[in-house]
Amino acid sequence: MSGSGVIDELVEALRCLPGVGPKSAQRMVMHLLERDREGGRKLAERMRVAMEQVGHCSLCRNLTELTTCELCSNPARDASQLCIVETPADVVAIEQSAAFRGRYFVLLGHLSPIDGLGPNEIGMPELAERARDPDLREVIVATNPTVEGEATAHYISELLADRPLTLSRIAHGIPVGGELEYVDGGTLAHALGGRTRLNNG
Repeated sequence: MSGSGVIDELVEALRCLPGVGPKSAQRMVMHLLERDREGGRKLAERMRVAMEQVGHCSLCRNLTELTTCELCSNPARDASQLCIVETPADVVAIEQSAAFRGRYFVLLGHLSPIDGLGPNEIGMPELAERARDPDLREVIVATNPTVEGEATAHYISELLADRPLTLSRIAHGIPVGGELEYVDGGTLAHALGGRTRLNNG
């Protein structure tokens, strides 16, 4: 405790960030107050604007200050492919890879009954509606390779089973440059299960 209620409240507020404990939060606060008050004011203003103006895209549910995000409104994106991800951060990661040029649907979570997250809470009704798009040909399920992510992927496959769509799941396995002896058993099991053929025999 610093002895100042205002400082202590700011330290406690910063602890809402993932991975920020009491010591890290205290260092951030002391840095801003001692060395960068202008940076602190700018951070506070940018946070205020973001909290007031950023919402969710009406089509894909990604974070945006627009009604329809730039990815959904971009006519150069491939409307025949829809990639389903758990979080907006997943969209950022895939976009940085430059390996996908289709559209997205963000679940904003995964199935987790213990956390009160059922199909309705993660947008399954909206996904079912989105899957009725006549231009859509393939749905790529890119949920995380966790127990909850796999359960969510299974639910999506059941939900869309009667649609004339190609359903695929992103591969999980050995990272590029990785060595087998350092890879955990779960990752190896996924890699073996998702193996691809090298010849036509």
